[in-house]
Amino acid sequence: MHEHIRHRCVRLGELLIETGETVRVLAKMTGYSKSTVHKDLTERLFLVNEQLANEVKEILAYHKSIRHLRGGEATRKKWQSRQH
Repeated sequence: MHEHIRHRCVRLGELLIETGETVRVLAKMTGYSKSTVHKDLTERLFLVNEQLANEVKEILAYHKSIRHLRGGEATRKKWQSRQH
């Protein structure tokens, strides 16, 4: 793995831990694609820094566990804005 990819994985992992944002938000913040951010955090980071990867894994698992709530809230807001 190239050195710049290793650094990117660590930066993304640290950013996720600092902000607690979703992969989609991290992608917008950094300018990388959602696919790149997701692959870096779920696959490549384990090869670079296992301890950081385990912390990131917990945050991503939490996001996955509440995504149905975020989706429901987004749908509710969408329909509220259409009624006015």
